Amino acid sequence: MSVFLFLPITLRSEFIFPFRGMPDWAQRIGETLPMTHCLRMVRGIMLKGADLSHLAIPLGTLALFTLVSMAVAVNRFSHTLD
Repeated sequence: MSVFLFLPITLRSEFIFPFRGMPDWAQRIGETLPMTHCLRMVRGIMLKGADLSHLAIPLGTLALFTLVSMAVAVNRFSHTLD
């Protein structure tokens, strides 16, 4: 089951194919995936030697994903305790 979830995420996260070669709808989906921003940070650090100022946008996006995910998880967890 995880292969069916992981494969589309990997294909749309710019891991294998660049965004420029994707249709517009696939680019929009790819921009909403946290893996895309994580890969941009890893590439920036490993390949370009980027510092924190260059990684601010992907880092901020990942922080936003984390906050939203945590808020949803805490909200759902508190409903199951009732």
